[in-house]
Amino acid sequence: MLLDANRYSPAVFFKEAKALAVLAWPMMLAQIAAVGLGFVDTVMAGGAGKEDLAAVALGSSAFATVFITWMGVMAALNPIVSQLNGAGKYAEVGETGRQGLWFGLFLGMAGMALLLAAVPPFLAYLDLPQRVEKMLAQYMWFTAPAMPAMMLHRALHAYTSSLNKTQALMWISWAALALNVPLNYMFVYGKFGMPELGGAGCGLATMLVCWFQAAALWLYVKKADYFRRFGMAGGFSKPDWAAQKQFWQLGWPSGLSYFLEASLFTFIMFLIAKFGEDYVAAQQVVISLTGIIYMIPQALGAAVTVRVGFALGRRQRRRARYISGVGIVLGLGLALCTMSLLMLLRAPLASMYTDDAAVLSLAASVLLFAALFQLFDFTQCISSYALRGYKITKAPMLVHGIAFWGFGLLPGWLLANLADMKIYGFWTALIVSLAAAAVLLVWLLEKHSKNLSNDKGLLP
Repeated sequence: MLLDANRYSPAVFFKEAKALAVLAWPMMLAQIAAVGLGFVDTVMAGGAGKEDLAAVALGSSAFATVFITWMGVMAALNPIVSQLNGAGKYAEVGETGRQGLWFGLFLGMAGMALLLAAVPPFLAYLDLPQRVEKMLAQYMWFTAPAMPAMMLHRALHAYTSSLNKTQALMWISWAALALNVPLNYMFVYGKFGMPELGGAGCGLATMLVCWFQAAALWLYVKKADYFRRFGMAGGFSKPDWAAQKQFWQLGWPSGLSYFLEASLFTFIMFLIAKFGEDYVAAQQVVISLTGIIYMIPQALGAAVTVRVGFALGRRQRRRARYISGVGIVLGLGLALCTMSLLMLLRAPLASMYTDDAAVLSLAASVLLFAALFQLFDFTQCISSYALRGYKITKAPMLVHGIAFWGFGLLPGWLLANLADMKIYGFWTALIVSLAAAAVLLVWLLEKHSKNLSNDKGLLP
């Protein structure tokens, strides 16, 4: 079987599956809470009106593209920290954490600049009602200063999760979600003396919540006894440009992979805009739901990265291969569950966002396509995270480029316009692109892990 997933007894399989679940579960809940911020924004904006929902859909797509790209770059910290921890190099773990904060700050400032610079060309391209365009600009002005906070948070997220401490991530993320609800209510609808900003108020709430998350996670790392042996919060380090270069060299291919996937959905959102507000709103509903679901394979994949990196730090290469196999098998099982739920509950799920009949009908039908691609999305996501545990990032980047753009965006545009399939043409191509990515990434993981597994790093 691929990746030796059936090599050992069921007891060994369930032991490793449990270890992955213990690490992934809090991260998954944390990431669901993080995506829940977007869910709250979508629901609040939808309650304010269709124009507000369209503005938030476009603005959040642009914000998410930058954030997800930078998140991929920041993921370089995970295998570095986990391998250092596996090798027992605790002082280097702490220094890597400090340098990671600098790295996050630099990326966050660059992300903020990109978002602010993107406002004029977006407004020049779009041909939507003036109120939608004005609200879109306000939303992006509010969310741009959130980017440095989010990258500092991602640096701390990588540090704590790579050291097998994920509970605080969950609690802080859910506290942020709880804070986001009243803030959205205040700024979107103008309650408690605040100005009524409509959909743009979601952006202001997002900025405040992101800085809360970064500050809370830093306090946890600084105060928790577990982290004191690593010394991260016990001193100050200037930027080490050699370390920054190492992070960038390892992270930019992952960031580009993330960008290729995130930008695919962003470009589709803007290309769908020509079909009208109903299509934009329906796409936002589906993207919000699938974004929440995507946190499941992403959390499991992050756990696989940490477990694989730790095993490789201990020179247990056969164990690392087996962990990869267990992760993919678990992902396939979870994908089947989410696929079934989406198919069965697509109408009531869509109705949580809007009561507009046209938007509901479109969203419910598109969710059938979204349900089908879960199988491929889970597989490609976990495979790419497993490869990241091996510090392999350039090959997945090439796979994502070929699959997402070669089989996704361009064929999707042709199907949407020349075949007159509109939104369904894009989603048909998305399924094909994710299937291609899944097959290629599993093949890469099988080939590379097999070449490295001829050692004495046997399972205990």
